[in-house]
Amino acid sequence: MTPVELELKQLVIDTLNLEEITPDDIATDDPLFGEGLGLDSIDALELGLAIKKKYGISLSSENEEIRQHFYSIASLAAFITAHHR
Repeated sequence: MTPVELELKQLVIDTLNLEEITPDDIATDDPLFGEGLGLDSIDALELGLAIKKKYGISLSSENEEIRQHFYSIASLAAFITAHHR
């Protein structure tokens, strides 16, 4: 697990108040939405705002490419690594 993946797992837990899970409970390659972690569109909005605040990256839910980046912790970490200032 990379440092960015670990940061993102903790960000998901903190942002969404998932106090009953730990970063080790979140599989890096599992889907964040639907099956997998089971997040919904409201969670996506909150997570997007947290990512913008932490990494300075603006995300648009209207962009299909952004939806692909939000597939898993691994894909989100790769996106952030590529776009972080």
